[in-house]
Amino acid sequence: MTLVPLEVSIHADGSQHSVRVEGGTSVAQALAQAGLQLGALDRVSPPLYALASAASEIVIVRVIEEFEIERATLPYTQQTVRSEMLPAGTQRLLQAGRNGLEEVTYRVRLEDGQEVSRSPVRQVVVEAPVPEIVLLGAQTQTATISLAGRLAYLETGSAWVMSGSSRERTAVAITGDLDGRVFSLAPDGTWLAASRTAESGLNALWLYSTQAPGAPLALGVANVVHPVAWSPELPLAIALSTVEPSQAAPGWKANNDLRVVSIGVAGQPASPQQVLPPQVGGRYGWWGTSFVWSPQGETLAYRRPDSIGVINGRTGRTLASFPVTPYVSPTDWVWMPGLSWSPDGRFIYSVAHGAPLGLEIPESSPAFDLVAIPIAGGASLTLRPRVGMFASPVVSPLGEATSGGEAQVAFLQALQPLESESSSYRLMVMDLDGSNARAVFPSEGEGGLEAQQVVWSPQGTHLAFVYRGDAWVVEVSTGLAQPLTASGRVTAVDWR
Repeated sequence: MTLVPLEVSIHADGSQHSVRVEGGTSVAQALAQAGLQLGALDRVSPPLYALASAASEIVIVRVIEEFEIERATLPYTQQTVRSEMLPAGTQRLLQAGRNGLEEVTYRVRLEDGQEVSRSPVRQVVVEAPVPEIVLLGAQTQTATISLAGRLAYLETGSAWVMSGSSRERTAVAITGDLDGRVFSLAPDGTWLAASRTAESGLNALWLYSTQAPGAPLALGVANVVHPVAWSPELPLAIALSTVEPSQAAPGWKANNDLRVVSIGVAGQPASPQQVLPPQVGGRYGWWGTSFVWSPQGETLAYRRPDSIGVINGRTGRTLASFPVTPYVSPTDWVWMPGLSWSPDGRFIYSVAHGAPLGLEIPESSPAFDLVAIPIAGGASLTLRPRVGMFASPVVSPLGEATSGGEAQVAFLQALQPLESESSSYRLMVMDLDGSNARAVFPSEGEGGLEAQQVVWSPQGTHLAFVYRGDAWVVEVSTGLAQPLTASGRVTAVDWR
């Protein structure tokens, strides 16, 4: 059969082309016969495998993709920080805002010379914006009281320090980005270690002077979600453990490592030294590990969801280990037992997960007891049964707390001991052997405290804590309590 030649019309590059081809010629063959080349992204209609026809036009759309870089302004944000240094209703500009700058790389698609799409493929911050910070007065008429040492509190992401009295307050960090995971004063109160949110990762650790507030010092450590521990003696050092950010709950996977950052006399931190490398960390090891220095400064106690132990602070060698029955929580958090050393370093005060009360598995038992664990070995001593999982015992400094100058133990007692996960708590104090336990705050019939770790004053005569969103202190011997703030936005306190 003889195929009849065809006149095929081709539209390309803004021009009309005509080419004579044999019948049965494909579109691809027709374009080749016409001498028209196709780019990698060009579109052809009908498709190249179709047969060319005199009844329809072949259309070539030239497609080009190119990249363009544009600079864009990053507008600064506005932050309002409540300040009890200013009278209520007044404002003061603390920091002027400044726009930032970013470079955005776009992929631009052109069809026959006309832009049809533009999509960003890369964004780089050239200059970060500086937020505008406005202090909003929140000064109240709380009574002024004398305070030994320095008391720091965290309010709406900023840090304040009281020294000498509750009226003498200094802004240490007015950035609004302290996340509260780490908020810890050095033993002499001269430095504050605090974690701030970071552009990458979970957070970063910074060091702030409480004597001459100024630019903070970066500690060179990121992603810390559990409390850090200051060495009790000079030279100052901070022990900590890190995590890795994760998309899965709770947002991290723990390294269970141990790093120690030494702090120079002028506050300049040395490079972090790794004492323990990343490790599994036992059952529920993904949650993490935290440490507490012994009073003698040679060893560290650690706590994990399934164990408490003691290690050498220089080598990381395990000196003692005590198993803990973990608690199976119904959600994505894990219980960690409280931990505090006795003044002589012979005991660790903690919370033990008690035996089942019925047919439940041990990990679901609602019983939690306050215990003293002898480091040298032997059975734990149950000092107070049924205190609740968040009892968080804290041993006082040796000082004026009792007539004999003996240390005491502050702890929280759950108001509903067998429902301690959701219970509120009452602040209690007892002697080291568990005797003379008494309630300190709040008074009978008043609402209890939320779960937290309270802090002793340097002399061991007062306790500080957060109650209904404000910092409070209570005198242990009399039970007289006094609010230090009135903003309702305090989330953490520390006192040295």
